[in-house]
Amino acid sequence: MTAMTQRGESKDEMGRRGLMLILSSPSGAGKTSLTRMLLQKTELDLTLSISVTTRPRRSSEVDGIHYSFISKKQFEAMRDNGELLEWAEVHGNFYGTPREPVERTLAQGRDALFDIDYQGTQQLKAKSGGDLVTIFILPPSMQELKARLERRAEDDDVAIAKRLANARNEIARWRLYDYVLVNDDIQRTFEDLVAILKAERLRAPRQKQGIEEFVEKLLKEE
Repeated sequence: MTAMTQRGESKDEMGRRGLMLILSSPSGAGKTSLTRMLLQKTELDLTLSISVTTRPRRSSEVDGIHYSFISKKQFEAMRDNGELLEWAEVHGNFYGTPREPVERTLAQGRDALFDIDYQGTQQLKAKSGGDLVTIFILPPSMQELKARLERRAEDDDVAIAKRLANARNEIARWRLYDYVLVNDDIQRTFEDLVAILKAERLRAPRQKQGIEEFVEKLLKEE
């Protein structure tokens, strides 16, 4: 049994179990910015799962922080050796989640944040049961999505057209997620994300052991 099910206890009063928080969105919908905002809110104590990818590094990205950039041969070795919790091919490149650092985080009773697509989300959902919270971020319009991709100035017209085509396919999968947010105002969307996380952390099944111990003690009081 892996640490996906053998979860350590957190340090809060009720011994809450850790959870896996997944953010997915089409490229350009704001997922990366929202992920950064969540990580910067230190009181949330989230640990980012760093994906590995075979795609080239963008000028704005740092290896080991945004992604771990590896060769296709390295990726295939990790996949074939069972070292990935999930993997997918996106825009002709491979992405995956290394198993060991995630299991280490969850074994400490801490929450892990994932920035992955619907393919990876489905793979994790099949393995993790109720310990997964999934959120899909929608753009306010396709026109705005295109404008954001163009402002990013990291892809040519052909690549942008491909991303927009893939975006329509991803958006059609919104029903696979627990929550869906329209990112028309990034601060409001961020506040909604924080509210979802706080509510999910309070769900009774995540605090079952701690609540049972607390209630048992409570009922013994005179």
